[in-house]
Amino acid sequence: MTNWLVHRFVKNADDTSSPAVRDAHGMLAGIVSIICNVVLCLAKGAVGLASGSVSIVADAVNNLSDASSNIISLIGFRLASKPADAEHPYGHGRIEYIAGVVVSALIICIGVELLKTSAEKILHPSPTEFSAVLVVVLVMSMAVKLWMAYFNHVLARRISSVTLEATSVDSRNDVITTAAVLAAAVVSTLTGFDLDGWAGLAVGGFIVWSGIGLVRETIDPILGKAPDPALVEHIHDKILSYPGVLGTHDLMVHDYGPGRQFASAHVEMAAEVDPLESHDTIDNIEQDFLEQDHLHVVLHYDPIVTDDPKVQNLRNWIANEVVRIHPDLTIHDLRTVPGTTHTNVIFDCVRPHGLAMTDDELRHAIDTAVRAKYPTYRCVITVDQSYVSSN
Repeated sequence: MTNWLVHRFVKNADDTSSPAVRDAHGMLAGIVSIICNVVLCLAKGAVGLASGSVSIVADAVNNLSDASSNIISLIGFRLASKPADAEHPYGHGRIEYIAGVVVSALIICIGVELLKTSAEKILHPSPTEFSAVLVVVLVMSMAVKLWMAYFNHVLARRISSVTLEATSVDSRNDVITTAAVLAAAVVSTLTGFDLDGWAGLAVGGFIVWSGIGLVRETIDPILGKAPDPALVEHIHDKILSYPGVLGTHDLMVHDYGPGRQFASAHVEMAAEVDPLESHDTIDNIEQDFLEQDHLHVVLHYDPIVTDDPKVQNLRNWIANEVVRIHPDLTIHDLRTVPGTTHTNVIFDCVRPHGLAMTDDELRHAIDTAVRAKYPTYRCVITVDQSYVSSN
């Protein structure tokens, strides 16, 4: 069913790296979710009002809030697909993240209102009618929500969407809350003890808790979350796969919305090779990333001396030595400047997140280690910050 919907309504559905295809997936997910949630809201609302069950009405309102969230997400996908303009040269993709924050805030507000309504039912209880229709509607609701959770999860995986993954989790949570409402109705009927208000209270609390979790997830990309380690590994491995590339470092990935990422990195190549040839290789790498991955990559050329064994051995020794300080420390761009009294060893060192040492302490530790082996060497170190996750 899911694959049929995707290939029926999304043109070139398998080209998920294309922003247009990605937006089409989001639009499909939004429309399907809106239809399902509106139908569930109407069915539950009718049964809840007829039976006098505040927990079922609360569950119906939860579906209405889900539909409202889907509408906002749908608008977000639509606005995010707008092309770049003079005022927004990187496009409008971050609108999807903003839409996610709005949806999360809406969920929290509705959850708070449901908590108030349920508390009133506990303080002022009223009889709740139990019927076969109620059971059928709630069981059907759980089945639909299970499918929606699967449907949104599949689409989220296809296009790497945090928003759709959150929608999938929300649908899964709805199955749990509906099961709680059904269980409360059954227990209340069998025991005579009215749990309806308490079930509504639990549903409302669960909605608020889910909304807070969604706020955290949707704010992360806006604040500048570290890029996906899989993407970092792909960029790194792809750059190294080209002939003449000796290494790469200083990778930075800027996120301007799902499917709209820009990256920059330094590429080490032999200084002895014709610079025009190296420049041509770098141009080819950038173009291949754009055509094959829809990723804008800007690469900086770092010439590395490879025909001086003394410098090569020194570079390897220092690279192995710094990992004694911290296993994630790396160096690059090493060169030497000999003098009459000493030799300057100039290089960059990338410090990992969480390193307790200050930059000056790190420089001193490395310089001390180098001087212990090479007394006439003096380290001139530029400490860089890593902008990707080391996990």
